[in-house]
Amino acid sequence: MSNLTTSAGVAAGLLAFAVEQGADRAALMARAGLVPADLQDHDQRPPLATYMALMRAAQHLCNDPALALHFGEAVDLAEISIVGLIMNASATMGDAFAQIQRFGRLSLETEGLSEGPRFVLSVRDGQLWMVDTRADPNTFPELTEGAFARLVCGPRRFLPEPHVLEVCFTHPAPAWRAEHDRIFQCPVTFSSDWNAMRLDPRIATWPVALQPRYVFGVLVDRADELLRELEEQRTVRGRVEAMLLPLLHTGEVSAEAVARALGFSRQTLFRKLKAEGATFKRVLDGL
Repeated sequence: MSNLTTSAGVAAGLLAFAVEQGADRAALMARAGLVPADLQDHDQRPPLATYMALMRAAQHLCNDPALALHFGEAVDLAEISIVGLIMNASATMGDAFAQIQRFGRLSLETEGLSEGPRFVLSVRDGQLWMVDTRADPNTFPELTEGAFARLVCGPRRFLPEPHVLEVCFTHPAPAWRAEHDRIFQCPVTFSSDWNAMRLDPRIATWPVALQPRYVFGVLVDRADELLRELEEQRTVRGRVEAMLLPLLHTGEVSAEAVARALGFSRQTLFRKLKAEGATFKRVLDGL
C-alpha cells in the first residue's frame, strides 16, 4: 500500500466535492496531510493513503458515510482524470473499457490479485461481468463503491438504455444500503464472493464518441507519457530520484536518510540499486 498513488486530480475532485457538501477545506486538508502545492498539478501523484485519509475526513466532516457513493454518482471521471477524458473520446463502450484497462492506474492505483489491470471481463453462467480484482477490498470498500457508482452513472448520462444489470459487493450491506438501490437502479448483492457488475451483453458495440477522434489521439499520447513516468517511479532508482529532487538545493541528502524514508536499511538500498545497475552516488551525481 505504501507505494500506491492516485492522481492529484482525483484527490482535488474529492476535496472540491466534500467542500460543496459543507466540509471545511482547511480541516479536510489538515486531516489528510495535504498542502495546496500537492494539488496544483493534477498529474502529481499523492499517496493512495493520503486519498484514503481524505475520504475518511470528508465522510466525517460531511456527516455522510456514503460519501464515496455520492462522489462517484455526481462527479464524472472526465472531470478529474485524463482516463475519463480518454474513455469519453472512445468510439464505443468496448473501446472505452480497453482504455480503462490500459490507463486506469493513472487515475488511482490499487493492489490487484495479479499484475494485470484492475478491471477485467469475465463470463459466469453465460452472463458478462466486469470484475474489480482489487486485493483485500473490504479493508476500504469505498474504493469499490465509488468506482462502481462512477462506472454506472457516467455512461448512464448518454447511453440509450441501462448497461449495468446487477451489482455485487464482497463487503456486508451497510446501514445506507438504500442509497445503493437508488444509485444503481438494479439488484445489488452484498457479502458476495466477488466485486462485479453484470453488463448488458451488447454493451461493447454501443457508441460513445463524446469528443472528436483527434482529441482521443492527443489524450492517449499524453497518457502514455504519464504511464511511462509512473513506471519509472516503480523502480528503486526512480523512487530515489523522486525523493532526492526536491532536496538537491538544500545540499542535505544522504543515503541513510533516503533509505530510511523508503523503509530500507542503507545496505538494502544499495543492494536494490545494484540489482538495477545503479549506485546511490551515480544517481545523485546524475541529478
